[in-house]
Amino acid sequence: MRILALASLLLLSPVSASAAPPDFDKDVVAVLASRCLDCHSGADPKGKFDLTRKDAVLGAKGVVTPGKPDLSELWKKVASDEMPPKKPLSAEEKAVLKAWIESGAKWGTDPIDPFAITTKSRAGRDWWSLQPVKKPVVPLPSSPIPSAQPNPIDILIGQKLVEKKWHLAPPADRRTLIRRVHFDLLGIPPTFEDVEAFVNDKAPNAYEKLIDKLLASPHYGERWGRYWLDVARYAETCGYERDQVKPDVWKYRDWVIKAFNDDLPYDRFVTEQLAGDELPNATAATTVATGFIRLGTWNDEPNDPNEYKYDRLEDMVGATSTAFLAMTVKCARCHDHKFDAIRQTDYYRMAGAFWAGFIEPGPRESLGGPNAKALGHDAVFGWTDRGRDVPPIKLLKKGDPNRPGAVVEPGHLSMFAALDKPLAAPPAGAKTTTRRLQLAQWIVDPKNPLTARVWVNRVWQYHFGQALVRTPDNFGFTGEKPTHPELLDWLASEFMGGGWKTKRLHRLILLSETYRQSSVHSKQAEYAGVDAGNKLWWRAERRRLDAEALRDSLLFAGGNLKLGKIGGPSFAPEIPPDALEGLSMKGAAWKPSPAAEQGRRSVYIFAKRGLLAPLLTTFDLPDTTLPSCVRDVTTVPTQSLALLNNPFVHDQSTALAKLIGTKRSGKDQVTQAWRLTLARDPRDAEVAAALAHLEKQSKAFAKRPDPALDALASLCHVLLNTNEFMYVD
Repeated sequence: MRILALASLLLLSPVSASAAPPDFDKDVVAVLASRCLDCHSGADPKGKFDLTRKDAVLGAKGVVTPGKPDLSELWKKVASDEMPPKKPLSAEEKAVLKAWIESGAKWGTDPIDPFAITTKSRAGRDWWSLQPVKKPVVPLPSSPIPSAQPNPIDILIGQKLVEKKWHLAPPADRRTLIRRVHFDLLGIPPTFEDVEAFVNDKAPNAYEKLIDKLLASPHYGERWGRYWLDVARYAETCGYERDQVKPDVWKYRDWVIKAFNDDLPYDRFVTEQLAGDELPNATAATTVATGFIRLGTWNDEPNDPNEYKYDRLEDMVGATSTAFLAMTVKCARCHDHKFDAIRQTDYYRMAGAFWAGFIEPGPRESLGGPNAKALGHDAVFGWTDRGRDVPPIKLLKKGDPNRPGAVVEPGHLSMFAALDKPLAAPPAGAKTTTRRLQLAQWIVDPKNPLTARVWVNRVWQYHFGQALVRTPDNFGFTGEKPTHPELLDWLASEFMGGGWKTKRLHRLILLSETYRQSSVHSKQAEYAGVDAGNKLWWRAERRRLDAEALRDSLLFAGGNLKLGKIGGPSFAPEIPPDALEGLSMKGAAWKPSPAAEQGRRSVYIFAKRGLLAPLLTTFDLPDTTLPSCVRDVTTVPTQSLALLNNPFVHDQSTALAKLIGTKRSGKDQVTQAWRLTLARDPRDAEVAAALAHLEKQSKAFAKRPDPALDALASLCHVLLNTNEFMYVD
């Protein structure tokens, strides 16, 4: 049976005299790279078969005999399905190899570069996200657009809609729009007075004025800083069993908030976080920014200290590459990346930038190396090198610290040939290796096509609920491709050309008709039947408030949100006793801050890895051990139960009732309740239902000390549980 099977395979795709042989670099390498080179390449290829070098494949002891497949060891193993062992080659792939051998096995690039081209199973350096950013020419709109100067965003979105003979949803009404943009930029709702003023502002630039006002607010940085803290895996404790506090790490959070408020150019934002201590004009503030490197978990008693050192290194490489490049570089610690053009040596080249800071001190010490005091920043939880001369880093065979291999010189990822150059030696007088500074400069080089694309994609995601690349942490082979690649590149080009300023990017997006459209479309059923994921952006997405915006909105409605205090040490909110059950030291595990601190914005809540605030986690506050680039948005019964029963929510309902007061008429109470929670006046039917509720609850609470207040608090609680309060259209 085996002989018959082999004989039948040898008959596959015979090469005729007129048939052109396969192109080696395009066709043959595609098969070898995707199916063979994971095992048969590198310093220790399996079976001693290195299929990347011509002399190993076609030499005297080679595995291919040109012109003779039946005498070629490679073909025998492939034809018999012995190799690859788990998933044999397809008939098409076998035909390519057989035809190549029969035609004389002409070799091309030597050695084979498995990362040169994209195959069916992995990306090469020709992958879309690795290509230079090219600003597309935006065509004139094919049909009249109300704006005298059409927004290029709308033109590029409109192209695909026109192809389908579709159109955007109608513009959102002004009440909807001001609520949307308030939550997008500040994370808190507008007041009733804000809404009325905007609705009645007849100036043609009323919306532009609103955007500028919100971008100038100090609360903008609190909202957008929180987004970055997710990406940076921000927390204030070490994790693991003891979960010790990392002293002064809250200063990094404040640095992030200030950076957004000051509109710090994004290239500088990146550079300070990776190398703020290595800048020529380094200050305490720029050194605080390097806390980014140390935000991961930290185990003070690892089972194997040497292995744990490499685990910490993996965290730094992983966080850096995910946050700034949306590439999973840490996957190459043990082997060449399975899907992307990242060699194992690339991982160690990048890791070399952080290697200079080891061995990291305990959590009580301030900076990452012994130069902390030399920098004069004793109260900084940041990072610096041990010195300018550090031991070399070695590639670990299969990522095992007990199997060190060859020394790897620090450098950059090899996926961009134009930027792949050796690192310079530190200049005279430098106290560090300057490797992190050079890494940061490589990341923000305008020729690096990932950095600007990744950031504008994140900004789009936070405004629309979904990103243009819907895997914002993965621009590699296993991620999704952009819905509108021309738009992504136009935004990236505009962003870099505009000085890497994020507020300018906000304006470009927020002023577009695409952003300002309604979440309800007249042809919703028809369009959703074809594009349920709204990848053509034919309507706005209705979005539930995230955890922090929900908590802040509850405080805001009750008059308890304290917006005056920006920055400073974090506060610990009240946590229900039930949440402390099961902790080994529940009595000392959590000490709430004074009541005066409890009304601060949620971004300032003490982020303890082992005990995140339960109300926030119920509404999808992310895990803090890894970068979180997309929060889950779940709809589960525990959320409704939390809003109905949580003491904090009831406290806000009661506070709101006291704010309204029971001295008013019933109708005035209802009107004020609607204005303070939903920023609008109630409709007639709502007034009638609310008055009936007040009457019914007053009777039910007749034996209580203040039945009128309790009845009003009950009505307020209903409003705080409505979809209109919880969602933004």
